[in-house]
Amino acid sequence: MKQSGGYMSGMIGIAIFSGSLPATRLAETGFPPLFLTAARAVIAGLLGIALLAALRQKRPGREAALPLGIIATGVIIGYPLLSACALEHIDAVRCAMWTGLLPLSTALFAVLRNGEHPSPRFWIFSLCGAAAVLFYALTQTHGSSLTGDGLMLAAILVCGLGYAEGASLSRRLGGWQVISWALILALPLMSILALATHPVAWGEIALSAWVALLYVAVFSMMLGFVFWYHGLAVGGIARIGQLQLLQPFGGLALSALILHEALPPLLVGVTCLVLVCVFGAKHAA
Repeated sequence: MKQSGGYMSGMIGIAIFSGSLPATRLAETGFPPLFLTAARAVIAGLLGIALLAALRQKRPGREAALPLGIIATGVIIGYPLLSACALEHIDAVRCAMWTGLLPLSTALFAVLRNGEHPSPRFWIFSLCGAAAVLFYALTQTHGSSLTGDGLMLAAILVCGLGYAEGASLSRRLGGWQVISWALILALPLMSILALATHPVAWGEIALSAWVALLYVAVFSMMLGFVFWYHGLAVGGIARIGQLQLLQPFGGLALSALILHEALPPLLVGVTCLVLVCVFGAKHAA
């Protein structure tokens, strides 16, 4: 029952995160990447302060400072900024495909930082899923960019570290508390960055860009992590992390629906293979 709850929570988190890249691409029609990264963190940080104050949560001890710093660097600053910059060079469909490497990144950091020891069969399924995504990304050269692809790979690396660190700390503090405290830690820097990079012509920004900004701030930066960190903490970082193999396809579908980006035919076959890897890793972990 506990593990099933972890999968359910993880799936909700992935569903929310699937909209992040399309929403970021849409938000960039009105906001520059640096401001967008900072603004989403500031909005979510203020929401975190309100929640912590309303529910009278105690400040975490000094031992939580380093993990919170890693989380802030990885998922509040690193991934949003790197992925937003990548979207200036490659489209949201290609960015979404690269997120299929997140499960492998998360699992590796779960071993290095948290001492988890998945079975050899788990690694086979995990590597097969990552290889399928990588093969697809490398064979679909249309719209590729060395700079954009490199930025997304860097984003995947820091995000995996942030996920693993946050899941570990969530076992002690709780999922929503962890992301709230990490947002507060990053709030001074993000506030300065937002003020320094804000758009000049506010009146020219379309409503769609404002809505997209609110989505990445409230859902991607706060609500998604509440479910995701809870799922990782309850179900196991490496095991639940494999659900991220499904995230690219949610992102691809939303990119096609919202941004009208094309979906290549090969995508269906890769999606089926990835689904097999997800369920295989679930039972092998």
